[in-house]
Amino acid sequence: MDIQYLLVLQSFRDLIHDALTGFMEMISLFSVTYLIIVPAVIYWCVHKRSGLYTLASYTVCVAFNAVLKLIACVYRPWIRDSRVVPAGDAITTATGYSFPSGHTATATPIYGGLAISTWKKMRWVSVCCIIMIVLTGFSRNYLGVHTPQDVLVALTIGGCTLFAMDRLFRYLEKKPEKENYFLAAGVILGFSAIIFVVNKPYPLDYVNGKLLVDPQRMMKDGFGDVGMMIAFCIGRFIEKTWIRFEPVLTKRTAVAALVGAVLLFFMIETMGSPLKDLLGLHWGTFTDNAITILFITAVWPIVMKHTQRKEHTTC
Repeated sequence: MDIQYLLVLQSFRDLIHDALTGFMEMISLFSVTYLIIVPAVIYWCVHKRSGLYTLASYTVCVAFNAVLKLIACVYRPWIRDSRVVPAGDAITTATGYSFPSGHTATATPIYGGLAISTWKKMRWVSVCCIIMIVLTGFSRNYLGVHTPQDVLVALTIGGCTLFAMDRLFRYLEKKPEKENYFLAAGVILGFSAIIFVVNKPYPLDYVNGKLLVDPQRMMKDGFGDVGMMIAFCIGRFIEKTWIRFEPVLTKRTAVAALVGAVLLFFMIETMGSPLKDLLGLHWGTFTDNAITILFITAVWPIVMKHTQRKEHTTC
């Protein structure tokens, strides 16, 4: 049934001569590359709690999703059924195993966190974010790289993570002295997850003497996603212990946040390849993603705090 659904979408793509393929690829690509910039800017200069909540939900969700993906080891649809032909460049960009969908697990906590944060004051933004969650998940089916259950399970994981993080944040608002225990637990769980995925058994299926899926390459996303959760815990500890900035939206801080967003964009675009060449595929991806999250949570807040001080001095 799941493969048949993908074949129906594939027939529709052929019928309209791939007219929507570029759009669907753009929706998918944005969710796993540049979408992280949005909660980063919110965290820096709009609303710290909302930004932290979205970032925490995102890093926990993708880490859990990545480990589950490496536990399940479900092959991509075109491996399971040769009739499935992914659209556009999807077959080269769809890394890792299939279940659950990593793109959906990225989009759900970020768009979902933004939807929750803006629901009371800007309902239209919330609605747009919800639409983007659905559209991102559907794009993975439309492109032929994920089955419906891949997307639905990722949506469920994202929704549960948002709920759990909301409960946790409310608890820590009442007992802030407990936060370090949760941050330490996140780091310990993260490195434990890496040890687990490195040492667990993987399917080694061969076709015509060639390994069908190389598990070593499949671990890359797991290292990167778990690395983000570890980095978030470390970055949050650094910020709350020594930096302790509070976002204030002014012209000067807005410019500083814009500069940070541009730097973050170039980091996302350029940092990965050199680190992978230097440290290898696994630890290079881990370091790349960890640096990105540390930049968001701990490094640029120093600049934002300095910008506020400078503004007060000039005033």
